Amino acid sequence: MPEQIANPAVVTTIHRGTAAAPPEFLFDVVAAVENWPQFFAAAVHAEYLEAGEGTDVVRRWFLTPDQGRVVVRTSRRHLDRSAMKITLEDVEPQAPRAASRVEWLFTKSADGSDVEVRHQLTLSDGTTEETRAAVLADLERNAAAQLDAVLDQGNRRELLDQLVLSFEDPLFVAGRAEDAYEVLNEADKWPERIAHVSQLTMTEDEPGIQFFDMETSTPDGVPHSTRSVRVCLPPRLIVYKQIKLPPLLDAHTGHWRFTQTPEGIIVSARHTVTIKPSALGILGEGTTIQDARNYLRNVLSANSMKNLQLSKAFAEGRARA
Repeated sequence: MPEQIANPAVVTTIHRGTAAAPPEFLFDVVAAVENWPQFFAAAVHAEYLEAGEGTDVVRRWFLTPDQGRVVVRTSRRHLDRSAMKITLEDVEPQAPRAASRVEWLFTKSADGSDVEVRHQLTLSDGTTEETRAAVLADLERNAAAQLDAVLDQGNRRELLDQLVLSFEDPLFVAGRAEDAYEVLNEADKWPERIAHVSQLTMTEDEPGIQFFDMETSTPDGVPHSTRSVRVCLPPRLIVYKQIKLPPLLDAHTGHWRFTQTPEGIIVSARHTVTIKPSALGILGEGTTIQDARNYLRNVLSANSMKNLQLSKAFAEGRARA
């Protein structure tokens, strides 16, 4: 059960759990912040701003609890493998946070590992009791969800090796990154440009943060409705995460990356999906995990290549003009 420590200016929670995995494995799960979007429901994207021996600075994009906005946090991390401890402190806390600290501790147990995560927030002066209660509720929910995700990866680590499929398709473009980026950034125009996208409604209330609902169909005509959030970082990267998923998947994240070369650019499409074992029957009786991996690799890659070809044609057309 979570513990709470009372202090008018400080909100602290402690959550504990156990997993059938060694502490070193769980330490690595938490340390690999770039993988969080695949396994933590609220995480959308993460980037390393600084890297050093046992310490780094990371920027992380998170969904709000209602999944209606994205918040950005920059944290300094200390990773102490000898003590099996990871700490994070906000570099630029935002009101009502005056300071924020998270500590993960991993201890070997008879059945695997004990995991403890402690969150401590110092609230800004003048924070109302109503705001304090809302912050505490969000903290409890997020801390419990993060711990559950870490424990799940420990308890299902061998199965997840089979369920998680990740691949990248690159395409050379003889044009500018800005032009290749533009057409993939303008997702609201995809129904006019991409055959398998029948409908798309997009909002971008904050520059570079897009939410959209999309209707698509697979090559065999099966319709899918999805909702995604995207972090757009022109002209080098567009990151996405599906927050309303097709029935076959437990998670789907990816990106479009634009890499400059002396001759032009490489535009690459990356997909990482987690297959839902209970939904394998959607693909037919007797479908195995490998069957599902093969199916997804084919369908997702085919769709990505259509988008890549569109980006290539647009950028190269601009270059010739």
